[in-house]
Amino acid sequence: MKTESTKKRIAILGGGPSGLFVYKRLVESGSNDFEITIFERKAELGSGMPYSTEGSNMEHITNVSDNEVPHIVSEMSEWICTAPAELLERFNIKPDQFNEYKVVPRLLFGSYLTAQFEILLEEGKKAGIATTVHFESTVTDINYDIKNETVTVETLNGSNQEFGYAVICTGHNWPIRHEGKVPGYYDAPYPPRKLVQHFNHPVAVKGSSLTAIDAIRTMARNNGAFEKDYEGNLNFKLNPESADFRIMMHSRSGMLPAVRFHLEDSHLSNDSLLTAEEIDQHRNNNEGFLSLDFIFEKDFKEIFRAKDPEFYQRIKDFSIEDFVADMMELRERLDPFQLLRAEYVQAEKSIKRQESIYWKEMLAVLSFAMNHPAKYFSAEDMKRLQKVLMPLISIVIAFVPQKSCEELLALHQAGVLDLVPVGDESSVEPQNEGGILYNFRDNKNNEQSVYYKTFVDCVGQPHLSYHDFPFKNLLDQKAISPARLRFKSAEAGQTAFTADSEKVEKDENGDYFLNVSGIAINDNFQIIDQYGAYNKNVYIMAVPYIGGLNPDYSGLDFCEAASMRIVGDILND
Repeated sequence: MKTESTKKRIAILGGGPSGLFVYKRLVESGSNDFEITIFERKAELGSGMPYSTEGSNMEHITNVSDNEVPHIVSEMSEWICTAPAELLERFNIKPDQFNEYKVVPRLLFGSYLTAQFEILLEEGKKAGIATTVHFESTVTDINYDIKNETVTVETLNGSNQEFGYAVICTGHNWPIRHEGKVPGYYDAPYPPRKLVQHFNHPVAVKGSSLTAIDAIRTMARNNGAFEKDYEGNLNFKLNPESADFRIMMHSRSGMLPAVRFHLEDSHLSNDSLLTAEEIDQHRNNNEGFLSLDFIFEKDFKEIFRAKDPEFYQRIKDFSIEDFVADMMELRERLDPFQLLRAEYVQAEKSIKRQESIYWKEMLAVLSFAMNHPAKYFSAEDMKRLQKVLMPLISIVIAFVPQKSCEELLALHQAGVLDLVPVGDESSVEPQNEGGILYNFRDNKNNEQSVYYKTFVDCVGQPHLSYHDFPFKNLLDQKAISPARLRFKSAEAGQTAFTADSEKVEKDENGDYFLNVSGIAINDNFQIIDQYGAYNKNVYIMAVPYIGGLNPDYSGLDFCEAASMRIVGDILND
């Protein structure tokens, strides 16, 4: 007697870029023995936070071009030819002049992602895949039934639905700590429309990342105007009612991020990178750990041997610390805006000639390559990565678009924008009556405490802790566990434990562990419970909660790579 097999029921929690790639993988899998339900908090799919009005205004642009975006269904250059005329007109886009090597407005890119999701829904329908989309549906909790291995998804409207699998794709999250309670205090610059106001006083911005540049571009437009002179140079002029408006960027490193250049391999891949088998072999010979020095040697330095022999000779004997010190030396010596101008010129040449600045490109490739296996670093190596290498990586691979650079330079030239180095020990003290005190040591090591009426925290997406995890049922059930890494050396662990018993803990076997942000996951992005077992049914791609074990999640490239592992595992189960 033939019985019909039960279809797998899959829930995708969040219909932004992460959910888009998960759905794409399922639709293109060649199978249809599953049903999919998508829960999306907003009224549209695809755009997520970064590419919708929650994360962008008209002035905000992507830091990647069409040729650098992982393939979805159609290229953006193809979609532009069929996009609504009103949309193209709003962004002043002419299809016959579209350049796949240039960055685009973020809101336009969001419309592209929405259109791609709609095409995938049609393709899913043709493939016989039953898909249900719940718009304006906020997931409030998840409950895991251990006995039946099912996942119940609870939503704000009170509905409970049961699934075999849930993929958490809830995207960015900026917790509100002081905003709304302290006048003039903004926990994040998003949604950017809240910064569309007149300021006739200095504004403090914490951070110098792309997030900070977003805020600067928005505030500048509402307190002055950019205009080009007869030589084509961009200038900025304050509005009369904003005569005292200034933006003071406060940066721990005292540096600005590097400028976007031409990438030889636009998808951060390289045939010379370590394979999964080579990483496994190395770990087998290294007490289960992946050595940061090993991956730096093989996935960075060695690649220059054939590609750029001159650069290889320069760095071949460098440790990570030596390399970072050498690369940072110029950045530390030059005024940040002087360096920005020089890098802008260098990047212009790179793009015009379609020639990469190869060491910067390979640093981006290294960052992406080590992101996934970083969970196998020792605690010692993770501390080195965070303290030594990531500060350089975060500066170099920010890929600030040329247009943003032009505006930063114009603002600085006009005396409106400056950068204040504040060091690691700086602090922001909210004031009850409004505003903040910024406490830091200046270049001459003098203590400073400066009052600002308006403060915008722009450090970027924070890595959130285990306790910030939004789905409390999973936390109460001990179905998730805090992310942590073991110290390879008991002596190093003991020293770290003595120095900071909150960040370092000792287990019953005498092993020492470094607590990092977020929750523990395995190679297939499945959550791990407090007994060390992975969950067969719950996967997570929400970057704020897995950043401790995935130190560099690179946008759409991360979505593409993670979705492949997740969907492959679900279909093979």
